[in-house]
Amino acid sequence: MSDAYDYFREHAIAAVRKARALPPGRPKQKQRTVARVYHLLSKEAALAPNIHHLDGFRAARQIGR
Repeated sequence: MSDAYDYFREHAIAAVRKARALPPGRPKQKQRTVARVYHLLSKEAALAPNIHHLDGFRAARQIGR
């Protein structure tokens, strides 16, 4: 496994946990979307080199904030 995969996976898990703690509504939906993006990025990072995912990681992280 690559480092990018591990980072994306950890961020996906953290985003899911944060979404579960939120009350139903728009913020929860947004947080679940962020978790899905991280999950997809982790799947992609498992198959490709790390350097191609830095832009995706930064964009997902910015959305998460």
